Amino acid sequence: NANITPLMGIGISVFSIIGSWLIYDLICKSKLINYKIIFPIVLLVIGKTSQQYLIEGILKYQKRLQHYTKFEIIELQNIKNSKNITKTELAKMEGKLILNKLEISDYIILLDDKGKDFSSLQFSEKLTSLMHTGKKRLVFIVGGAYGVSNDIFSRCNERLSLSRMTFSHQMVRLFFVEQIYRAFTILNNEPYHHK
Repeated sequence: NANITPLMGIGISVFSIIGSWLIYDLICKSKLINYKIIFPIVLLVIGKTSQQYLIEGILKYQKRLQHYTKFEIIELQNIKNSKNITKTELAKMEGKLILNKLEISDYIILLDDKGKDFSSLQFSEKLTSLMHTGKKRLVFIVGGAYGVSNDIFSRCNERLSLSRMTFSHQMVRLFFVEQIYRAFTILNNEPYHHK
């Protein structure tokens, strides 16, 4: 338009950019958008969950997670006649079962009491950053009762500690699934988590 001076044009452009940014910021901070992870999350464990109260708790959070992401628990069979095998050999055999379920494009995090500690808020931020790794699937591993083999330590990208305390490898499953759910409620500014 001939009536618009260069200075006016610059002003209009600046105001358009600022306006667009404010609208984008408002939407991102609101509940208008559900924060969803763009790749599946898998929890890989050795053996079936045996206690009914744990099964019920896990299913409860798995169902809630369907709203946010594709979450799956893969339970690998226990090694047969494990009482006749040394702990080291058992860990190696379980390690082979785990490795057979992994894909090259997976981002692997081992749940390990010597891993890195996160608060629930930090963990939710971690999930956000993992969306940008370019990996197709995020896999968390819970080893057997006697830990994991060196092959698993070598394959994992990171190690994560839920606590410095020791929990049974079955109870960890429920604690972890709840934390995944909690992380998504934090990302969506939902009232489940209290600071």
